[in-house]
Amino acid sequence: MKTHKKRIGIYGGTFNPIHVGHLQIASTVIERAIVDEVWLMISPLNPFKQGADDILPDDDRLRLATKALAGNERIKASDYEFHLPIPSYTWNTLQHLSNDYADCEFVLVIGADNWTSFHLWKNYQDIIAGYEIVVYPRSGEEIDAATLPQGVTLIDMPLIDVSSTDIRERIARRRSIRRLVPPAIIDDCIRLYRRKCKP
Repeated sequence: MKTHKKRIGIYGGTFNPIHVGHLQIASTVIERAIVDEVWLMISPLNPFKQGADDILPDDDRLRLATKALAGNERIKASDYEFHLPIPSYTWNTLQHLSNDYADCEFVLVIGADNWTSFHLWKNYQDIIAGYEIVVYPRSGEEIDAATLPQGVTLIDMPLIDVSSTDIRERIARRRSIRRLVPPAIIDDCIRLYRRKCKP
């Protein structure tokens, strides 16, 4: 008897910080029964860029995401890429995941902006051949679903009008970030990013 493999959506990013838009995208992919769970794959900061911008340290971004997702059993923050060679190429991550979790099937979740530049990704043809890809809409990116290769799906959902950049700028300018990040991490975001962001 063939057993059903758990389908895991892999949604990567810096999550600097995690916000309600990230959760809406992950929730939509689950609600549409595309995957059983979503793992937010928090990308480690390239050591050569350390201190060069307003990206929080890896562990701080992981802690914020974990706290934001407390009680949500189907969306999880993952530090898996922290333990892989840097830079973190998606192909390498997917290969390691497939090897370490042979009982799972992995689906890549990316934005339309990433899809339009997907041909520049390392081993992009291997990713398309080996894994399903779900593309969510992004403002300014028009994608014709009829042109997508087999295994690549454009999900129909509202555009997300929230960005981590805007949140960091709001914190720097001492403006409210309510309703932009989960309530549980508002105070933590303000404390952590106010140290990093300059108005």
